[in-house]
Amino acid sequence: MATTSDFRPGLTIRYNNDLWTIVEFQHVNPGNWRAFVRTKMKNLKTGQVIENRFRAGQDVDVVRIEQRAYQYLYRDGDLLMFMDNNTYDQIHIPEEIVGEGSKFLKENETVQIFFNDTEITGVDIPIFVNLRVVETEPGLKGDSVNNVMKTAKLETGAVVNVPLFVEEGELLKIDTRNSSYVERVK
Repeated sequence: MATTSDFRPGLTIRYNNDLWTIVEFQHVNPGNWRAFVRTKMKNLKTGQVIENRFRAGQDVDVVRIEQRAYQYLYRDGDLLMFMDNNTYDQIHIPEEIVGEGSKFLKENETVQIFFNDTEITGVDIPIFVNLRVVETEPGLKGDSVNNVMKTAKLETGAVVNVPLFVEEGELLKIDTRNSSYVERVK
């Protein structure tokens, strides 16, 4: 067992039967009261961030998370198929574990998968991906006074809002965290 003195950013603990990662922490010693550790923790499954207090020296259950590189192969219904880059073993992961970013995965894209023994605790996809526009409406000339956006369908099937000047066939940089257009790629 570890204690609160072992806290560091990135440490994963089991708290209320869920896995949480310590985002930040601060040891507080308020005068004549007992010392405590104020933490900000992120749930590995839901992504929820909470603030919590632990007594100084309180025992905590530290969980060892292993991170491995996998290559995205293809989609089979609501399952995503991945291959281990070292052993070539293939695994399938439900789309809800991967999250909203799954709609931006291209074949052969490398992702990081987090394991707690054999249980998959999360999938970390790249923050920025370059995707080609396969379908969009043509923009009207002179309609650039306002910050007007239009929808564009990307090669993975994802739909994002893009500026009017974007045309079919262009390569775009997309932020997978919020499904937003960043810039055109030359």
